[in-house]
Amino acid sequence: MTDLFGDPLAFLQRLILQVPALLLAVTIHELAHGFVADRLGDPTARLQGRLTLNPLPHIDPLGALAFVLAGFGWAKPVPVNASNLRHPIRDMMWVAAAGPLSNFVVAFFGLLTLRVATPYLDTPFFAVPVLGMLQYIYLFNLGLGVFNLIPLPPLDGGHFLPYLFPRGSWTLLRQLDQYGPFILILLLITGAFRYILGPIFALVNAFCFWLVRLLV
Repeated sequence: MTDLFGDPLAFLQRLILQVPALLLAVTIHELAHGFVADRLGDPTARLQGRLTLNPLPHIDPLGALAFVLAGFGWAKPVPVNASNLRHPIRDMMWVAAAGPLSNFVVAFFGLLTLRVATPYLDTPFFAVPVLGMLQYIYLFNLGLGVFNLIPLPPLDGGHFLPYLFPRGSWTLLRQLDQYGPFILILLLITGAFRYILGPIFALVNAFCFWLVRLLV
């Protein structure tokens, strides 16, 4: 928002690079949910046309506007009918985990491509937009993946991380479901997110760079 009023041209230039990267991140994320659900027996997402790389079916207008104005946003959740799954409890865990896992995979390949392409793009006319977009692809996918690890509904972590805890705690965790959105809003307003996500993001970021350096 500061750039929007202070330097509109810089804001527009950055937005041109950020929007495709954001669309890729949320599209891959939602597609992964729907694809895994379909493979495990629930065709709901496929029947509603959500198994597509076309970002339009995945866009939430309010979430897109929030991104433009506030720097963060969200997409329309892929519909999943757990009763169609062959093993509803176990399979829902995999469906939920598929979103952030797909983002981590795309982030890794985005960083790998960035590392490989950088020495060959020495002309600013090409280097600035191409490397800038690759950087945003990496950052947005990594950020979306880490963000969705938070074990609070409606985030993916709230749907698959509880299954890693003892079964006796599931009742308590389900009771917290109704408070998940309010806790998320509180964390956002107070700025506590940076203390929760910052260390996790730094750790995953360091791991990705280490892995890429091993390969290139």
